[in-house]
Amino acid sequence: MSATTASATAPDTRQPAPAVKKPDPARARRRRRLSQWGFIAPAVVFMVLFFGYPLVRNVLMSFQDYSPSTFFDGKAPFNGTDNWSKVFQDDLFGKALWHTIAFTVGSLIGQFGIGLALAVFFTKKFPLNGILRSLILLPWLVPMVVSGIVWRRILDQDTGVLNTFLDTLGMDGATPWLTSPGMALFSVILVNIWIGIPFNMVILYGGLQEIPKELYEAASLDGASAWRTFRSITLPLLKPVITVVLVLGFMSTVKILDLILALTDGGPADATQTLGTLTYQNSFVQLDFGAGAVVGNVLILISAVFAVFYLRANRSEGK
Repeated sequence: MSATTASATAPDTRQPAPAVKKPDPARARRRRRLSQWGFIAPAVVFMVLFFGYPLVRNVLMSFQDYSPSTFFDGKAPFNGTDNWSKVFQDDLFGKALWHTIAFTVGSLIGQFGIGLALAVFFTKKFPLNGILRSLILLPWLVPMVVSGIVWRRILDQDTGVLNTFLDTLGMDGATPWLTSPGMALFSVILVNIWIGIPFNMVILYGGLQEIPKELYEAASLDGASAWRTFRSITLPLLKPVITVVLVLGFMSTVKILDLILALTDGGPADATQTLGTLTYQNSFVQLDFGAGAVVGNVLILISAVFAVFYLRANRSEGK
């Protein structure tokens, strides 16, 4: 028998190759979903504990007779819409709402206008550009309560730096900036503008840096004036950033409390009473927690409306 014949008749002892297991698409999707939830679960827990629960409790409190005795006996009976009726029928709520609108609109106009002007100014190259931009950030870095206390000393009618300076110039050096009902809200708006200018300038400056320089060069070659260039190139391309700045500025301004408390404490004669200070007064001065919760819910509702507007604006810009 030849070697070839022997090898052909010998049994094949080789093991068959193991079958390759095909991955299960459903199992892979489950794993991916679990890993995604594992990453976002801490954020969800944080939001529920520190935002969701207080929000739900505040809504419930606005329908309860919640008094200081509740902290001892735990009894807070539901009283329907009594708290809401009491707040909406109070003339002070209407005044606070109007003051909130005036304070917010005035602050946003001043902050945005000056912030945009400074952002455009600092796009030009000149000595000490970076140092000056850093110094302008200081009001934004100082705690708001500290800023309020400092400005209260500056605007003091008798010993304030501003009135002393005006007196040396031969002007009215006894202006009641914070003690006159007609001047107090205007003064608080000015201080808040001073605090908010750096935020507007920084965000708008960053947006200006993203505009291609070639567009300005082309406009210059076409003989476009500075105003025409600003109106036709800068503003349209800066629109997404402007939307973000105004919406975030609104949401942070409409609920300001600490600055007003440090400057005027809502006075004189409730001339600077806003929804934020009214919430504080009802809850922690008069200890009417139900009424305070009602005003707080109104603030939350206003902020939520603008938050939805902000998200929609961002989504439309993304598309």
